Amino acid sequence: MNATDVPVRESNGKRWLVWTGWVVSLWPVFVVGMSSHWKLTHNHGYLKMFAQIGWPESALTLLACLQLGAIILYIFPSTAVLGAVILTGYLGGAIASYVRIEYYYPVTVPLSTAMIAWLGIWLRDERLRALLPIRWGVFRK
Repeated sequence: MNATDVPVRESNGKRWLVWTGWVVSLWPVFVVGMSSHWKLTHNHGYLKMFAQIGWPESALTLLACLQLGAIILYIFPSTAVLGAVILTGYLGGAIASYVRIEYYYPVTVPLSTAMIAWLGIWLRDERLRALLPIRWGVFRK
């Protein structure tokens, strides 16, 4: 294989997807990073919400470590999908905790964070785009 065999236009055409994916991926990193920071520093406002949910304060450090572990896996391209799966499971638990106490507004934060995390990986990873393509023809009938 030589340089003339490489489709330059195709790779340059998708470069913007990768960069956009990294920019989009910063949002879940920021949200989960701030949440773990509040847990580790025992932020007063966060402790009040945590008590309303019914979790013991002793669980804060473990949950923060789980969040940080998922985010670290999510950042590295080779483990990004695993990180997103773990992050989605964690955020699903957060959604369940809010729904259990009938506090529906905060559900939008973990739900949107998980969705944006997957969008970021989908934009960053060509293999995931091939596995989960957008099929516009379905909507044109």
